[in-house]
Amino acid sequence: MENNLSAYWMGFTANRQFKQSPRMFTKSKGMFYYTPENLEVMDSIAGLWCVNAGHCHSKIVSAVQQQVAELDYSPAFQMGHPKAFELANRLTNLLPNSLQHVFYTGSGSESVETALKIALAYHRAKGQGQKTLLIGRERAYHGVNFGGMSVGGMVANRKMFANLLGNVDHLPHTHDISKNAFSRGLPSHGMEKADVLNDLLNLHDPSTVAAVIVEPIAGSAGVLLPPKGYLEKLRAICDQHDILLIFDEVITGFGRLGDSFATNYFGVIPDILTTAKGLTNGTVPMGAVMISDEIYQAFMHGPEHTVELFHGYTFSGHPLACAAALAALDVYEEEKLFQRQDGIYQYWEDAMHSMMNLPFVIDIRNLGLIGAIELEPVAGSPGKRAFQAFLNAYEAGLLIRTTGDTIAFSPPLIIEKQHIDRLVETVSKVLKHLT
Repeated sequence: MENNLSAYWMGFTANRQFKQSPRMFTKSKGMFYYTPENLEVMDSIAGLWCVNAGHCHSKIVSAVQQQVAELDYSPAFQMGHPKAFELANRLTNLLPNSLQHVFYTGSGSESVETALKIALAYHRAKGQGQKTLLIGRERAYHGVNFGGMSVGGMVANRKMFANLLGNVDHLPHTHDISKNAFSRGLPSHGMEKADVLNDLLNLHDPSTVAAVIVEPIAGSAGVLLPPKGYLEKLRAICDQHDILLIFDEVITGFGRLGDSFATNYFGVIPDILTTAKGLTNGTVPMGAVMISDEIYQAFMHGPEHTVELFHGYTFSGHPLACAAALAALDVYEEEKLFQRQDGIYQYWEDAMHSMMNLPFVIDIRNLGLIGAIELEPVAGSPGKRAFQAFLNAYEAGLLIRTTGDTIAFSPPLIIEKQHIDRLVETVSKVLKHLT
């Protein structure tokens, strides 16, 4: 049968352009993908922010192979299997003591939807059913389901879908090139943007607000970093008004910043934390929501034979996903990938900022093993210049990710200095030949 490319409608993809000149991978290992022609392409984005331990790690591959031959599926409702409980305990051990419970999902989008539903249900369980307003942030990405789109703030993701949640408002984003361009690490200016939360509370009344949700770092919008003190101020305002704070750590979780989670890195503890991607090293789809004991206990009442939360997914805690996640956690720990001590973070920062004088570069941002180069857009054609950089980089053997006119980097955590040197060399050549 002919492999007709038109049959597959690809997500977040320029389908017509792709199918005229397909970019295919057929295998991967470590830091690299390989094309059908066996050409090597270095991965500078960990697949899609998820393959933190590198591709096809033998320990994770073996765990999944063994699991599928032993227990391929177990019902997610009213039944369990040991690895789901083992994994939950392993995850809570990585987090602050208050986050003691885990609810499994199949993706980051499902994790956000679950977090929002739990936040609303929690207030109702406490007799505060009037607390229904959700506050997100401009330029935020919280997945593609209706709740996540509603609290999210990326215009292109929202404009085609009119029937979003109605009881939602948004904080301003924190990006300010005029004051923070070429910051190394967290920007110094912009903490006061958190004060807008007080303005929104004055508008809506705090007694109506259920939760505030933010990404500690807005990855999909182009690596937008929180100004110093910003997350701490959001936490303080939420505490003052009995509002839940949700961290979307789908991208920052599992070692991206140089600690297991951003909550540990920043020392700011949310009430609910969402994750996915690096949870299984991208091997099997899986997400998880970490929930405080206070929230969990609010549901644990009534007759013991009744369901406490009418929510869940067919593939919650899937045996293959749990096996992959447990193996991934082993690899992260054994290879010390969450907190590398070999100077790689400083080397990465210096490498990122070494490109500041290349053509069209108007900002560079970095933290941990994450980075971004923002380009001056082509007049009247936003995103065109970065997309051409993406195509040219692929032809030169480097996979990058672009969002708008920003090139984003989030390499596998196994990256070494020679890989960083290769990245800088390739990106420099690509940018020098852009128009």
